[in-house]
Parts: sequence; structure tokens; C-alpha cells
Amino acid sequence: MINKYFPEIKNSNSKQFFLMAGPCAIEGEEIAIRIAEKIVKITDSLDIPFIFKGSYRKANRSRIDSFTGIGDEKALKILEKIGREFGVPTVTDIHESHEAAMAAAYVDVLQIPAFLCRQTELLVAAAETGKVVNIKKGQFLSAESMGFAVDKVKDAGNEKVILTERGNSFGYQDLVVDFRGIPAMRSFEVPTVMDCTHSLQQPNQTSGVTGGKPALIETIAKAAIAVGADGLFIETHPDPANAKSDGANMLHLDLLEGLMHKLTRIREAIG
Repeated sequence: MINKYFPEIKNSNSKQFFLMAGPCAIEGEEIAIRIAEKIVKITDSLDIPFIFKGSYRKANRSRIDSFTGIGDEKALKILEKIGREFGVPTVTDIHESHEAAMAAAYVDVLQIPAFLCRQTELLVAAAETGKVVNIKKGQFLSAESMGFAVDKVKDAGNEKVILTERGNSFGYQDLVVDFRGIPAMRSFEVPTVMDCTHSLQQPNQTSGVTGGKPALIETIAKAAIAVGADGLFIETHPDPANAKSDGANMLHLDLLEGLMHKLTRIREAIG
């Protein structure tokens, strides 16, 4: 289904799932290129279509002193460089309507954060850029209710919508994944992605730093492929313990290749 939006993407006609992956935030050019190079090598070898992910700025942080970015233009130019040098689409999140046109000048996919998926003006602004719009399902919403978010983008004249499942709030400091949501969102006839890392977050910790359960990334990913997810979203880093954002729920970059081998075999087995 992804080749409908990216006919020029490497391996776009592959029967495998597609992968949206990269660091949580753009921390600098050298490390971003290092991560992209490693993922491209893995995905090319396994015929997996790949979209590089990196946030140019983090707006939703628990504490005022949390890392938010290295500067908007600087980070966006790094994303643009990665897209150009590796020949892959890139995705980044936006948080306010006025950011849509700015980010669209550098990346191929505009991502709407889960907490903002009901913000009509933001969705319309993203749609009007003509870019692909990836909408993360709110932790407070059912999968079925995301049909309204899809309608907002399409009614603004943009048919290029992706939906991403990232779990639902369970109590105050945990998330659970209802895998019934993947076929429910696929029923809207848009590519549906499982966010395997953010769905394992443990938000609102007393320290003000979000926790996570990265040991379960493989479990979530396997289940998502088994129930028919079109794509996977995985944040990854060569040193999660020292990552500047969301390190507690990122996959170590060294573990990505082994996981992709397992997942491609599951996809092939289910046809």
C-alpha cells in the first residue's frame, strides 16, 4: 500500500511491511547520518521500504529543562540532507499550524503527534502542504474514531494519509495496545502503522522523565505484523541510555537487524 504514496521509494513494491525508523530527536548531523546509514543498509538487504524519522523539535516534554532540539532550521536541514544522500523519504512531527509549511519544505511526511490528532487546524494545515500526513492515534481515543481525522485530511484535498497506533492510556503511568485497532484503522483504506516504541512508554513518572519497557519492542512488533500492520514505527539509537530524548523506550540500534530478520519471516509466513 505504501507505493501508492511513494512510488519512488526504495523497494516500494516489496511485499514486506515498511519501516519508519530513526532517533527520537535530531541530536546532531553526525549521529543522525550514522543511524540512517545503518538502517538503510539493513532495509536494503531485506527489501523493506524505509522512511527515516527524526523530530526537529520536541514540544511535548514533562519538564521545562528537557531537551527540545538543536534549532529548527539546523535539524530540518539535517533531515533534508539524509533524504537526499540516502534516497529515502523523511518524516518529522509538527505541533502548530504555522509549522506545516516550514517543515514541508524539508521533509516528505508530516507527522501529527498523538495528543494533537483532534486539532482540526493542524490537520488541515498539514494536508494543504500536499505532503503525506501520518496521524498518530491519541492515547485517549478508539481506533474507530480516527476515521474523523482521516476525513479532515481528505476533505482538505489530500488523499495521502497514514494512521499510527501507539497504545491507549491505562491508569496514570502505563499504556496498553489493543491490536483490534490495526484492522479497524486499515478499514479506512489507509496504510496503518504500529508504533512499537512509544506504545511501551511509561509517562508521567515522578522524576519528570518518561520511562519505558524496551524489552517488549519485539513482542509488540511481532504481534503487529501478525495482525496485518502495513508498517512499523521504531525509534532507535546507538546509545539509548544517553539519548537526549525518549531513551528509555528506544531500541538499541545494534538490535534492529536481528529484529527485522525475524519480522520479515513472519510477514512471509502469513503472506
